[in-house]
Amino acid sequence: MLGKKKGKQRNEYVPDYVLYDLETTGISSLYDEVIEISAVKVRNGKIVDEFSELVNPGRHIPYAASKVNNISDKMVEKALTFEKVLPEFLAFAGDDVLAGHNIASFDMKFLYRDCEKYFGQTLTNDYIDTLAIAKQCFPEWKHRRLGDLAEHYGISTNGAHRALADCRMNQQVFELMAEELKGTVNKQTEMKICPRCGCTLKKRNGRFGEFWGCTGFPDCRYTENI
Repeated sequence: MLGKKKGKQRNEYVPDYVLYDLETTGISSLYDEVIEISAVKVRNGKIVDEFSELVNPGRHIPYAASKVNNISDKMVEKALTFEKVLPEFLAFAGDDVLAGHNIASFDMKFLYRDCEKYFGQTLTNDYIDTLAIAKQCFPEWKHRRLGDLAEHYGISTNGAHRALADCRMNQQVFELMAEELKGTVNKQTEMKICPRCGCTLKKRNGRFGEFWGCTGFPDCRYTENI
């Protein structure tokens, strides 16, 4: 929703939220533009609706960006501008808590900028950055990219770097990390050592159930069935 005061970042799990992702012409929220926005609406931990739109940025999409997100000038030439698409996203999100990976330092900046630019108001929704949640769950990891988390949990990364595919992947990751936060996954009564690198093993929850995973991940990817 739009208003005068920005929402706050929340480092907790909520069962109802809208998880979103942007694809852009580059990494600068000062100079670059949105070329795709997608979102999934979640109720009680389950996806109940989806939103996805390509966006015409009014400029050439650099090769470096297209190489990552596979979005070309041809794909967006008949798409609406972000000034037209953004209200549709805001209507979809309503006053829900927003969520996404690394949104505090990237995606939210684009939304704040363009809400101010087009409507003269800011985005008031609270938000959850799943990267911050990952830091709570996996403080020993050196990297906590969405792909690393998905691989850790056994979630498919097909279609990665297109916004809607990333949203679906991120939602699954967030729900599993919520279990980590609640302590229902990582409670364990014995210490197990990774035979490959010597780090401790920790109970994790993946697509096919619980397993032992090395706390040295992603440098060490040893796993063991429970």
